[in-house]
Amino acid sequence: MAKLTTEEFIEAIKELSVLELNDLVKACEEEFGVSAAAGAVVAAAGAEGGAAAEEKDEFDVELVSAGAAKVKVIKVVREVTGLGLKEAKALVDEAPKVIKEGASKAEAEEIKTKLEAEGAEVNLK
Repeated sequence: MAKLTTEEFIEAIKELSVLELNDLVKACEEEFGVSAAAGAVVAAAGAEGGAAAEEKDEFDVELVSAGAAKVKVIKVVREVTGLGLKEAKALVDEAPKVIKEGASKAEAEEIKTKLEAEGAEVNLK
């Protein structure tokens, strides 16, 4: 059997009917022990864009700016991260900087609220 180039392979797939393509996918799943469903989920999530962002369950809390009350912001950063005074001050001085990674939505919102109450500018990623 002659080896097909990528372009030739894609052209051959384009000529298949929906039923033939479905059979091809099933055969590939069986042959290679993979599932095409995961790819479909990723493609659907990418197509939805904004809806996928709303379903996000882990957030990074980024301190953009400490604002005028830097000392109060340092205290909140110490409370939230458990860092010492020197480390928390360095983190605030290096803003914009992520201060908490992988926080739940509720925890991230709570941290953001505390920091904004002290005049800091915060983003959730």
